[in-house]
Amino acid sequence: MELYFLGTNAGVPSLQRNVTSIALRLMEERRSMWLFDCGEGTQHQFLKSPLKLSKLEKIFITHLHGDHIFGLPGLLSSRAYQGGVTPLTIYGPPGIRKYVETSLELSQSRVNYELNIVEHQGGIIFEDDMFVVESALLEHRIDSYGYRIMEKDRPGSIDPSKLAVHGLKPGPLFGRLKRGESIELEDGVIVHPADVLGSPKPGKVITILGDTRPTPNVVPLSAGADVIVHEATFLHELASTAHEYYHSTALQAAEAAKEAGAGRLILTHFSSRYKDAEHLEPLLLEAQSVFPNTRLAMEHELIQI
Repeated sequence: MELYFLGTNAGVPSLQRNVTSIALRLMEERRSMWLFDCGEGTQHQFLKSPLKLSKLEKIFITHLHGDHIFGLPGLLSSRAYQGGVTPLTIYGPPGIRKYVETSLELSQSRVNYELNIVEHQGGIIFEDDMFVVESALLEHRIDSYGYRIMEKDRPGSIDPSKLAVHGLKPGPLFGRLKRGESIELEDGVIVHPADVLGSPKPGKVITILGDTRPTPNVVPLSAGADVIVHEATFLHELASTAHEYYHSTALQAAEAAKEAGAGRLILTHFSSRYKDAEHLEPLLLEAQSVFPNTRLAMEHELIQI
């Protein structure tokens, strides 16, 4: 899994940064990509990236402020012209259906793929045999949600010594065992996956939060996560401003990551007052004073999970 930041600015785009959008690439897991928020200009950011809209499977919207959704109608329309024919599902708060359908209807835009829209108010919003996605309400001026993406445990690696016991050699049967299928040998012996596989590999957990003040729901959403993506709109010297506008400081993001027992913290959603990398450095240092394993989200940078 990989994170790719298409936009990291808060409120409006700046000359240095675009507004919020984050891609989660799942190429090895399901050969697809998920998108979290879609601010204005996101499709332009795609053109500068290695990402392909045809691989886009799901879009998760944290809340309905413009810097998180104004790029959505254009991206949905462009996907149809860039080889996107597979179904696409949008998850978001109540109102996202009206916004998308009205935008496409009034602009007479047509999509040639199946478009599904799921409105939710938290809880388990998606589950299949590979992933579970849970959402919970945060604290912002309008309903804003965080998402916890949980990869289910994966089968363990094949143990060569256990294969040797059954006289198995590398070949197609390996893949069947790895997928959890039992196989029958030429002598009629049944070999089950548990007979040749090591311990299951724990799945990864990624938490991506929408705009929020510090709020209790952040910790259970982030508990034990390998990576937390948390807004850091302001330095803590502007904590009163952050509170007034329902945002968080870099220090508050770090405190949440520490309390949640997370592995890594990635800061994003920076105020335009912090113009470039030099001006962002104090936010990083502030967070690292509490949670050392912190980094800044930089646009068009691929981060391995």
